Amino acid sequence: MPIYEEMSAAQLSAAYAKEKAHYEDCKAQGLSLNMARGKPSKAQLDEVSGLLTAISSVDDCFADNTDVRNYGELAGMPSARAFWADILGCKPEQTVIGGTSSLNLAFDVISRAYTHGLLHSPKPWGKEEKVKFLCPAPGYDRHFRITEFFGAELITIPMTTTGPDMDLVELYIKDPAVKGIWCVPKYSNPDGIIYSDETVHRLASMKPAAPDFAIMWDNAYCVHEFEGDYVEFPDIIGLCQQYGNADMVYEFASTSKITFAGAGVSVLACSEANVGYFLKLFSVQMISYDKVNQLRHVRYLKDKKNTIALMKRHAAIMAPKFRVVAEYLEKQITPCGFGSWNDPKGGYFVSMNTMPGTAKRALALCKEAGVEMTPAGATYPYGIDPNDSNIRIAPSLPPVEELEKAMDIFCTCLKMAALEKLMNK
Repeated sequence: MPIYEEMSAAQLSAAYAKEKAHYEDCKAQGLSLNMARGKPSKAQLDEVSGLLTAISSVDDCFADNTDVRNYGELAGMPSARAFWADILGCKPEQTVIGGTSSLNLAFDVISRAYTHGLLHSPKPWGKEEKVKFLCPAPGYDRHFRITEFFGAELITIPMTTTGPDMDLVELYIKDPAVKGIWCVPKYSNPDGIIYSDETVHRLASMKPAAPDFAIMWDNAYCVHEFEGDYVEFPDIIGLCQQYGNADMVYEFASTSKITFAGAGVSVLACSEANVGYFLKLFSVQMISYDKVNQLRHVRYLKDKKNTIALMKRHAAIMAPKFRVVAEYLEKQITPCGFGSWNDPKGGYFVSMNTMPGTAKRALALCKEAGVEMTPAGATYPYGIDPNDSNIRIAPSLPPVEELEKAMDIFCTCLKMAALEKLMNK
C-alpha cells in the first residue's frame, strides 16, 4: 500500500471508504472506553490493598513520639519526611509532607507567590505589572492551568529529546517578568523524556533576572519505570545549592501512582529556608496534614528499596499496555506514512504526533465511537496546539483486552482524519 500522501484521489477515496466502514462497525458496538487520564488500573490498586491494614489497632497509632490521631507536626511526621528524603535524595529537613495531592502543593506555592511573594520576592506577584511563566510543551495541562488561573502569561518552550530547549530558556530568563518554569524531569508528561544531566545542570545553574524565579520541579514519576531497572536521578535541591541557587527550586512528588490515587501522601521539597518560610504561611491555613495516612504509608512502603520493588510489580501490569499501544501504532499507522510517537520506559503516557491539522478531528471521531481521550491541544499552554497534532495517550486504566479495542478505534480515527485532510486539499 502506498503511503497516504502518495495516493491518487481514487486511492484516497477507496482507503477512506474502508476505514469508514470499520469505524461504523466499531460505533455499533456501543463501547465506553476511557484513556483520558493517567489513572492506575484496578489491578494496580489491588496490588497495594495491604495499605488498608497498615494501621490495624490503637497501638499502631503511635510513632515518632506522636499520637498520629491528634494535632501537630505541620511539616509532617519525621518518619514520613525521612521516607521522602530517601526517595528524592534530599534531606528530611528539606521536606514538607502534604495531603493527597502534589498538584495542590504546587498550587499553594504559586498562590502564596501571588498573595505574599516567595522568599526573595521584591513584592507579591499579584502586585507585579506582568508575570510570565515558561511552559515546556508538550507538557502537563494542569500545570499550565495553575499559572493561567492566576493570570500569568504563558510562554511555550519546545521540548527536545533532552528536556526543554535550554537556549530559549536562558534567553527568556533575562526578562525579570519571567518568574518561573514548569518541569516534569523524569518521564515527562506526555513525552516520557528523562532530562539529560546537562539540562539539569543548566537549569540548576541559571542566573535569572527575577530574584524570585521558581523552578517548579514536579518529579511525579521518580520511581515509575515499567521497563528496565530503576534510573537514578540527580538531587535538584543539592545542585541548586551547589550553584548558589539554594532557594530557586520547589520539588513535588506523591504516592498517587504508587499506592491509592487520590488517597496518597505528597511532598514539597525545597531549601531549609523555603521550608521555614512556607511553614509560616501554611500555619495560617491548617494545624497539620493527615498524619494517620502518613504513618500507614511509611509502615506499608517502608523505604526506597521496598518502594522500588513494589514499582516492579506495577511495571508487570503497565508494560503490556504500553506494548499494545506501540504494536497498534506500528502496525496500523507506520505503513500510512504519517505520525510519530515516543517509546517511553516509564511514566504514564505515550505522546503521539499525528498529521498536522487533524488531532481535533481524530479525537472527535474517537469520542463519537466511545473512546474518551485527553482533549487535543491540552498538552500546550491555553489548550492551543499550534500544529493541531499532539495527542496524549493514557493506556494505564483499561484492561489489555479493552485497550486493544480502544487502540484499534484510535488508529482508525487517525487514518480517517488524515485521509479527510488529504482529500480536501
